[in-house]
Amino acid sequence: MATAPPDTPDAVDRWDDDLVRLYEQHYDDLVRLAYLVSGQADRAEEVVQDAFVRTQRHWARVRDPLPYLRTAVVNGCRSLGRRQVLERARRPRPPDPAELGADELWDALAALTDRQRAAVVLRFWCDLPDAEIATALGCREPTVRTSVHRALAKLRKEIDR
Repeated sequence: MATAPPDTPDAVDRWDDDLVRLYEQHYDDLVRLAYLVSGQADRAEEVVQDAFVRTQRHWARVRDPLPYLRTAVVNGCRSLGRRQVLERARRPRPPDPAELGADELWDALAALTDRQRAAVVLRFWCDLPDAEIATALGCREPTVRTSVHRALAKLRKEIDR
């Protein structure tokens, strides 16, 4: 029996055992990453599932699957964020809080650019080194350091208000 060409539905529907194991082991962590980068719990699972589907389509070319998936998740969140730029820009500013609670802290994180928020999440939540963050964000290591530095300064300023 001949194998199906790569573009046929049969070939696309097959999942490699290693990819399935990767899904089982890292799905929850990647959903948390997507949530922290995007700020939307309901869309985080969708972004991660899309990342796994895109990874499955290119599985033969993927050399290091977890960083590839991390990059796909961050890029999916960035795409989602691009669509929401106007919503964030037009959202009314909340009153100045006396003490930061969970919602206010999220508002402070929302004040960051997408790249800054992703860099902070990858650094402090995923505990990744600059090189891996740079790979995930598609930029150079000095850009990562600058993004994190500026993000922390902006967060300090927001929190002091």
